[in-house]
Amino acid sequence: MEIWATIAVAAAFLQNLRSALQKALTARVGLIGATYARFVFAAPLAVLLVSVLIGPAGRTAPGPTPAFAVWALTGALAQIGATMLLLHLFSLRNFAVGNTFAKTETVQAALLGYLLLNDRIGPLPLAGILLSLTGIMLLSTRGLARGALNRTAGIGLASGAAFALSAVAYRAAALALEGPGGVLIRAAVTLAVVTLIQTVLMTLYLTLCVPGQVTAVLSAWRLAAPAGAAGMLASLGWFAAFTLATAAEVKAVGQVELVFSWLTGRHAFGERATPRELAGIALVAGGIVLLVLTS
Repeated sequence: MEIWATIAVAAAFLQNLRSALQKALTARVGLIGATYARFVFAAPLAVLLVSVLIGPAGRTAPGPTPAFAVWALTGALAQIGATMLLLHLFSLRNFAVGNTFAKTETVQAALLGYLLLNDRIGPLPLAGILLSLTGIMLLSTRGLARGALNRTAGIGLASGAAFALSAVAYRAAALALEGPGGVLIRAAVTLAVVTLIQTVLMTLYLTLCVPGQVTAVLSAWRLAAPAGAAGMLASLGWFAAFTLATAAEVKAVGQVELVFSWLTGRHAFGERATPRELAGIALVAGGIVLLVLTS
């Protein structure tokens, strides 16, 4: 397996862990609070990681450019919106299936990557992505049969679009850094900048608009801190993989998270998927295998 694919699988596992922790955290601090926890506890760890990677060895960090600033800000805002939509989605449908709707980000990332970065994907990897999309459509057939996309599907599609935009933006930001630095350093620098932006923006918003929310999140640190740490490590994996492959390919492999989320939903939250939902998840997994073998 290519190194970027291995990194993407690890990132998917960590992201599922973060989502599970955030779902539990939402019951304590609400939707916005759980979203905020994802960033505020990740930012210090991301900055520390950059210091560790650069400091002892005397390396020089790659420098920012105007393009980096634009892409980093775009990705940061898109991820905040995507995370809030995803957490809301979990409250409307079970953990595994709610996550599946958001995985339309893979197909949307392929389109955005082509339009914004001219990223191209071969026919067989594209077939793998489309096979995964078939699984997603199977999961949403019940809503489509009523004549229109239902509310859950609509929120899932919006979440997927925002995640796709953030993925493409983060790939562009990491590649826009100037100067020396390997894959890991570029990923860490991008991650540190992005999480700092997200933390500052959400802290200002919550302080002005939702008094007491920041204190509530910090008070729930026993649950929020692990969520932030898992989210930081997952993002580091995504960012590193984005420097080695297109956002669509990375996110397609990352759909293995669906298997992790189904297992989490079953064993941690006592949820049961229907045969139709299991078939959809199987198709998604099959598309991932095809993509990995043919990329």
